[in-house]
Amino acid sequence: MAKSSKYVSRTPDENGVIHWSDEENQTWAELVERQLACIEGRACDEYIEGLKKINLPTDRIPQLSELNEVLERETGWQVAPVPALIDFDEFFRLLANKQFPVATFIRTREEFDYLQEPDIFHEIFGHCAMLTNPDFAEFTHKYGQLGYAADKKDRVYLARLYWFTVEFGLMQTKDGLRIYGGGILSSPGETNYVYTDEPEINPINVLDVLRTPYRIDIMQPVYYTINSIHDLFEISQMDLMSMVAKAKELGLFEPKFPPKEKKAS
Repeated sequence: MAKSSKYVSRTPDENGVIHWSDEENQTWAELVERQLACIEGRACDEYIEGLKKINLPTDRIPQLSELNEVLERETGWQVAPVPALIDFDEFFRLLANKQFPVATFIRTREEFDYLQEPDIFHEIFGHCAMLTNPDFAEFTHKYGQLGYAADKKDRVYLARLYWFTVEFGLMQTKDGLRIYGGGILSSPGETNYVYTDEPEINPINVLDVLRTPYRIDIMQPVYYTINSIHDLFEISQMDLMSMVAKAKELGLFEPKFPPKEKKAS
C-alpha cells in the first residue's frame, strides 16, 4: 500500500450518493467499453456470470448502494467507500467483516491506461463480479480474518497470496486459460500480456506463492493457476499461517525481475 496519493476520494452525501461529474462518468464509460472488449473469451465464466448479476452500468459510475444490494443477496458482502489509500490494518479489518474497500475516485485522463493505485474502476470492474461467487467470497473473507490477526512480518507473506490470486489469478479450464484476478481483468495491457509467451505460468502451490516476490509497477513475470474457483475455497480451509511460518523458514525465491531503480534525490 502506497504512503501518499495525488487523488482524493469523493465523499458520499447524507444519502450515501456520490455526485460524479460528467467527465468522470465519461472516463468510466470509456474504460468499461475498452475492457469489456479486451476480456471477451478470456475472463472466467464465474466473472462473466457475476457481471450479469451486478448489472454494471456502462454509461456512468455505479453507486455503491447498487452493488451492495446484489452482493448482500449473493454472498453477504458489501463494498465500503475508503480514502484513496488505506493501511493494512484497515484493509484486513474490512475484508474480515465482508466489506470490500473501494476508493471513491477515478483516474485522470493522463493515467487512463495505467495507474499504480487502485481506483473505483479497478475495484468495481476488477473485483465486484467475483465477489458474487461463494467460493471466491469465502476465500477473501478468510484471508481478511487471517491478515487482521497476523503480525506485520506475516502480513508481507499473506500479501503475496492475495496478489497471485485475487489480483493476478489465472484458471486452467476445459476451454483454455481464463482470468479471475481483478488486477488483470481491469488492465488491457496485462490481459493481453497473459496470452503471450513472455510470462511463466505455473499450477498453484500455496507455499511457492508465499515465497514468490512481486513488483506492483511491472507486468508480472510469473502467474499461478487454479483449476476451478472451488480451489480457492479449499485453500481458505488450509492451515495458511503454518504455511507462512514454513515460507519464512525457507526464504524467498530469487526475483524474476530486476530491482526497482531508486529515484535520484
